[in-house]
Amino acid sequence: MAEKLDKTLIRDESTTSFNAPIPGESLVSSPDTPNKWERPPVYTTEERAMEELYLVLTEKEKLTELIKIIDDGVALDEIAQIVLYKGYTEGQYNPDLMLLMIEPTIYLLIAIADYAGIKDYTLYQGEEEDDPDTEIPDEDIQPVDMDGDGEPDEEQELRTEPDSSSVDSSLLSRIKEELPSKVKEATQGEK
Repeated sequence: MAEKLDKTLIRDESTTSFNAPIPGESLVSSPDTPNKWERPPVYTTEERAMEELYLVLTEKEKLTELIKIIDDGVALDEIAQIVLYKGYTEGQYNPDLMLLMIEPTIYLLIAIADYAGIKDYTLYQGEEEDDPDTEIPDEDIQPVDMDGDGEPDEEQELRTEPDSSSVDSSLLSRIKEELPSKVKEATQGEK
């Protein structure tokens, strides 16, 4: 089992429990020097923010580290949380846009894992525990018939391929055209 990702990576190293801000401190701080997340965000559209995130994550050094982290078994949703939270604290986007970026970010991480040849990546922590394919059902369980036609409904597969509603078409084309060569270059450098 993969070691859990250290959540202290997202915290500023200079902030400890002894020098952390006290509750309400931001209400009395000077408005002339606001924190980065208290200023207007750099990106206000999902498309522009995802393009910038794509460029940051596919820089050779970062991509090599990202591939190692995914290969070590760190869940993709944890990586997405840390990357997006870091962008929010740097003032790149607001919390609402950060939430909109979760799905396309995970699809981007899935694409990176696929192009790097990592087939056994973990989508989210605890995924193995509730996988219905690994569970043996009891004999007395009846298949579900939600539409009432008398036939059991078929199970729907989890989507791992992005569609145009979740990822912008320009970013999707960049992922399909540029990402394989970038991943190949990053993985060749580590071998």
